[in-house]
Amino acid sequence: MTTSSSAARDAYVAGVDRLLSADARIEDAFREAIAADDGFALAHIALARTLQVLGRGAEAKAPLERALVLAAGTTGREQSHIAVFARILAGQGAAAIALILEHARTWPRDAMVLAPITGVFGLIGFSGKAGREAEQLAVLQPFASAYGDDWWFRTVLAFAEVELHDFKNGLRNIEIALRGNPRNAHAAHIRGHLHYELGEREEGLTFLKDWAKAYPRDGMLHCHVSWHQAIWSLETGRREDAWRIYASDLRPGGSWGPPLNVLTDCASFLARAQMAGEEVDPDLWRAISRYAGQWFPNSGMIFADMHSALAFAMAGDGGALRSLIDNPKGPAADILAPIARGLGAFAGRKWDEAIQELQPVLAVHERVGGSRAQRDLLEYAVTSALLRNGQADEARRLISTRRPRNGRGGFPLAGLTADIASQA
Repeated sequence: MTTSSSAARDAYVAGVDRLLSADARIEDAFREAIAADDGFALAHIALARTLQVLGRGAEAKAPLERALVLAAGTTGREQSHIAVFARILAGQGAAAIALILEHARTWPRDAMVLAPITGVFGLIGFSGKAGREAEQLAVLQPFASAYGDDWWFRTVLAFAEVELHDFKNGLRNIEIALRGNPRNAHAAHIRGHLHYELGEREEGLTFLKDWAKAYPRDGMLHCHVSWHQAIWSLETGRREDAWRIYASDLRPGGSWGPPLNVLTDCASFLARAQMAGEEVDPDLWRAISRYAGQWFPNSGMIFADMHSALAFAMAGDGGALRSLIDNPKGPAADILAPIARGLGAFAGRKWDEAIQELQPVLAVHERVGGSRAQRDLLEYAVTSALLRNGQADEARRLISTRRPRNGRGGFPLAGLTADIASQA
């Protein structure tokens, strides 16, 4: 790294570790590095990337420009590193993927550069492509020998494996990751996903509640880790705990979280609660609809826009919903329109229409991005619509075929009889 300041170097390394583990005070570490050496190009580009991840992309321009000015005086690796993030910050995801893979062939252990194409929220995860889950794992596997038991790499490898239902290797790698860094929020989160996919609600809730006791509220994943606890609390009959978590740790103005997490976690929780038979205060839907309109009215990122459509539909904001239907954007725009129409029909209790629009999407909803656990929103919406349309047998067949393990102990859907567990 091109800096003569050991203080700048150490602060930068701390910032990288905090970013890759979703810890708190990420921005502070990179600003400390810059304060120690304003000519440290990597600290400036890391700050720009952090601001983008935290939902403050408008503030990233100055550190990005400073990094680009300083790049000429750095090594070839650092110049390539900065060029990658310049593409990402410019919204050129496809071009950035190509640059990352080229960079990684020469410098495979540059985790900061490799990280943006990992995870379900990464550039591959949000590419809108069919087969992106398999692509994610295929991209990572060749780097296993270079990283060994590195806690960050084993974390992202485990997530790719769990999403493809390779639970044996996923468990092995997540245990390695947690031994390497027990306070790694990404690893704890992915351990939660493993429990989710196996239908282990009590085990998952117990693990995350215990782990999260020492996780600061300004940690980058606090909102989303709380979402997992809230839905498991709801599904295990702890409804008061679920709503308390929503009020204190999920809703806008509650616990801090990147805007993407706040929108998707809130809209998803409210929908799941309603499908499970809970009475949902309409004011909660109106609040998250306003939030969606502020942050993601029509972003071109289908994962965000799907949840915005849900919020708009449930809050009765027909104009905002119509905008998404009439002008879908992004690489998966072709499936956003039927999703938005289907969610609008669901909100309007037009069950036949909701089923007709949403059920075909289930075969390709990998393209939405996010995790399988998050995309259960669509699985449950179709199943719930079938139930409310008097098609209970078809509802059972659909959900027990598509999500058999998740139904251990019953699916959290009002009107679905308990005997589903024996069929799962």
